[in-house]
Amino acid sequence: MVELIDKLCIAMRANQASDLFLYEGGVPQIRLNGKLMDLGDSPLAPELIEQFWLECGASASTLDRDTAFCASDGGRFRVNLFRTLSRRGAVLREIKTTIPDLSTLRLPTELLTTWVSRPAGLLLVAGRTGSGKSTTIASCLQWLNEHEPRHVVTIEDPIEYLFQNQACLFSQREVGIDTDSFAEGMRRSLRQSPDVIFVGEIRDYASASTALQAAETGHLVVTTLHSANVAETIERFVQIFPATDREGAQRILSSQLIGVFCQQLVPTKEGGLTPVLEYLQNEGLSRKYIQDGRNPELSDIIARGDNATSRSFLTSLATEVQSGVIHQDVALQYCENPHELSRVLRGISSGSTVKS
Repeated sequence: MVELIDKLCIAMRANQASDLFLYEGGVPQIRLNGKLMDLGDSPLAPELIEQFWLECGASASTLDRDTAFCASDGGRFRVNLFRTLSRRGAVLREIKTTIPDLSTLRLPTELLTTWVSRPAGLLLVAGRTGSGKSTTIASCLQWLNEHEPRHVVTIEDPIEYLFQNQACLFSQREVGIDTDSFAEGMRRSLRQSPDVIFVGEIRDYASASTALQAAETGHLVVTTLHSANVAETIERFVQIFPATDREGAQRILSSQLIGVFCQQLVPTKEGGLTPVLEYLQNEGLSRKYIQDGRNPELSDIIARGDNATSRSFLTSLATEVQSGVIHQDVALQYCENPHELSRVLRGISSGSTVKS
């Protein structure tokens, strides 16, 4: 019975869609270039979704479950099973197997390769779900794999990109299979002689504090947060700690943070997606702001100008409009303050952020 879902997965890949949405009694849909589209016109029978849940290891009493699914053509998918108004549903996202070359992603390659070449410190990559965080990090790690001998430990849920050892030795661990949690996987990884630790997501105090500890003791830690911009990313990371520990967390973070890299994908004129970016290399005045908890003032540093180590979302949007990649009206939709972007496009300097 799940052969139909297998066919839907294959069709999703053929259309180069990012997500597949399945509901009992609903027509399957895909997300293509950020937009939802029906995939066929036949509603899915409840029995089909029930059988798919069983294939994914869920029981009749399951409410939510994260798992994985392999299609007959070899495609791998990250799966979230859930209920909506008592109906079963599922969202599938393809796990890419080919790691794109960093130079093809329209990202600041020199900055990112400089960051991942550091012997120790913390690198935060931020953005909402589907913003390309995993691809950016995988491409950075693959660049490292081609250039520097390091032991890279990854802790993921689930494992997405699979690395083949070249200059680096990779130990890839999946939460729920190879380790109990992100925090436990990180804690154990410190005993595995790592040079680089990639943690799929910082979710709690245990993983956040272990990340700081690992950076402080001479490891490069790369991880992600769901946040909209540089200032919010720092704020969210610090807020994970209990109030009594935040001052100490800010002090360590100010010294160990390498940089924050935020991204979002925006529709292009040609119908695809392009990244718009905000990033900041932690140095000089930003260290003091982080230590003192003056996170909003980090945006002022970024807005002062566009250089090799910092860039605002506003500048990214304006540049993409001026280069003809995206329409101005699209950029205005993604800008937190459209009036500010209009001023910049008219040649009047200012600053802003992008909507999450």
